[in-house]
Amino acid sequence: MSRVCQLTGKRPITGNNVSHSNRKTKRVFAPNLHKKRIFIPETGKWVTLKICSTALRTINKLGIFAYLKKLGRKGVVTGVKL
Repeated sequence: MSRVCQLTGKRPITGNNVSHSNRKTKRVFAPNLHKKRIFIPETGKWVTLKICSTALRTINKLGIFAYLKKLGRKGVVTGVKL
């Protein structure tokens, strides 16, 4: 299972842990992903999405249907048929 948000496209990035003595070791910054089952009332269907918390906040603000339409206008492939 890849750690990529289906709606925003956020994925893990790498960086450094920096100790007090300024020694650097590699680390991974992973997105905060959640597997959510969401009902789309306009189509009457349930979809299961692996989304990050920022996408979940946007869905709560705009609604899932409006957010998916907005992403479709931007050309983002979400895998959800409207």
